[in-house]
Amino acid sequence: MLVMHYQRFSMLLCGVCSVYVILYMLLPLFHGVNYVYDCLLTSSTLLVSCLIFDSISLSFSAVVMYISMCVFFFSRYYMLTDPFYNRFMWLLVTFVASMNVLILSGSLLTMLVGWDGLGVSSFALIMYYQSKESLTASFMTLLVNRLGDIIIMSSMGVFIIMGSSLLTTYTMSTVYIMMLLFSFAALTKSAQYPFCAWLPAAMAAPTPVSALVHSSTLVTAGVYILIRACYMNSIPLDVSNLLLFCGAITSFIGGCCALFENDIKKLIALSTLSQLGVMMFSLGLGLYNFALLHLFTHAMFKALLFLAAGCVLLMSFGVQDLRLLGGVSKSNPLLLVFLNVSAFCLMGLPFLSAFYSKHVILSAMWCQSMNIVAVFLMLASTLLSSIYMLRFLKALNWGPNHSYAVATPYYLGFYTPLCFLFLGSCLSGWFFINIDMSYVMSTFSYSVYDKFLYMIALSGVFIGLMTTKTQGNELCSSMFYMEPVWRNINFISHKFVKTLKNLDSGWLEPNTYSSSISQISSYMFNIVSTWPPRKFNFIPWSVLMTLFFLLLTCLY
Repeated sequence: MLVMHYQRFSMLLCGVCSVYVILYMLLPLFHGVNYVYDCLLTSSTLLVSCLIFDSISLSFSAVVMYISMCVFFFSRYYMLTDPFYNRFMWLLVTFVASMNVLILSGSLLTMLVGWDGLGVSSFALIMYYQSKESLTASFMTLLVNRLGDIIIMSSMGVFIIMGSSLLTTYTMSTVYIMMLLFSFAALTKSAQYPFCAWLPAAMAAPTPVSALVHSSTLVTAGVYILIRACYMNSIPLDVSNLLLFCGAITSFIGGCCALFENDIKKLIALSTLSQLGVMMFSLGLGLYNFALLHLFTHAMFKALLFLAAGCVLLMSFGVQDLRLLGGVSKSNPLLLVFLNVSAFCLMGLPFLSAFYSKHVILSAMWCQSMNIVAVFLMLASTLLSSIYMLRFLKALNWGPNHSYAVATPYYLGFYTPLCFLFLGSCLSGWFFINIDMSYVMSTFSYSVYDKFLYMIALSGVFIGLMTTKTQGNELCSSMFYMEPVWRNINFISHKFVKTLKNLDSGWLEPNTYSSSISQISSYMFNIVSTWPPRKFNFIPWSVLMTLFFLLLTCLY
């Protein structure tokens, strides 16, 4: 007989969330509080630990605690039969605590504690299932995030020149380099182009971990530190162009790859990639408050979408292929409602939560002086988001059932966290624009091109209903060849390119120089005679995409 675990962590997170909400409501009375502790004082540098309690940190912390409460509640049922349940829950607690330290940080020292804690705990959570796929995905995530850690650590020299480690207003001579360093670090942490290959790979983690990572914690950390920096300092023009370029490209790549993805969890992960691109694009436009609003609304409906996908996996006994999950929600009307509402929120349908943020960002795009290529990429990504989400819903709700092993619906208590997230997905946008006057633009925003945006979204709905694509695509499956060679080896058939797996792993590994270096050398000398005339298409696509992105960079 299975014994249900207690909900101590869920109740604790609920209490902390209530405290944050009360402080946020009382914020106009004391205009924020800073707690500073002096750690080290030298003749020229002050190293301090600082926590900031203002509207940005309190609201985001409340959202993180609200979603974490729902995820912990859901994990009680999802991980019920796991033999290491307590270890899993403590890893999740470490993950959430690190994110809260990062949110409340007001100095470089405190931010590094939360930033590094997120990296280490995410590595342990993605590697939780002891398999080769989980190990590979966790190491890829760790290495990409280590690159961001190096960039953050390199900012220590600038803080030493300034004489303080507080994340406050910088001098005119250091603001450019600081914003540039924070931008590059945010690109790695928030999986922006060209560092976005680790995000779908992180789906090797358990579904509750995916719900936390993709909604309000790991992938949003980079966006948040940029929002915090932009509220304190004006962002330079070059950095704005960088964010516009990377955000538009990331959103477009996420939409293209999701269009050909059949794995239910990876499809949702690629939709996260597309929405993160929208947030970066908003930062490039200078709409910092709406990037924060879209971060809040996206966290709600993306957590709901992942937990609903977790219910689908429980009902289908772990089947993740959309082509085998046809009509799985027909026997569960409540799950069908959760799937539909979360998908409609992602598409930005009127009067749902994302409508108040995503629609305003796209409307403000017409009022900015920016490159026309980025505009077309964002419009294309909007169209693609409607197409792949309708394809997603059509497969789960109306597709033919190819599997007879479907579990019966669970009792109502199992869906309690999904009901809380359902309310957040429907009402969070309306709630924030009514409680905070900085989002008042959502109420009065109107452009003559808004009808064009509606037409694009509606066109995506019709195209998605008519789409019957079930096969994958080599280019999109490898995320435009941004993944390492050793992860794309199934798509590369020629034996010469297979030997690059050893090169990609490193020159100095024993497997490389002891067993395969002679074979690699022979292929290098005989490349003319062994080069395939027709089958191998990796190099032309790589050259074409490189030239395309270089052209876009020159246009900026």
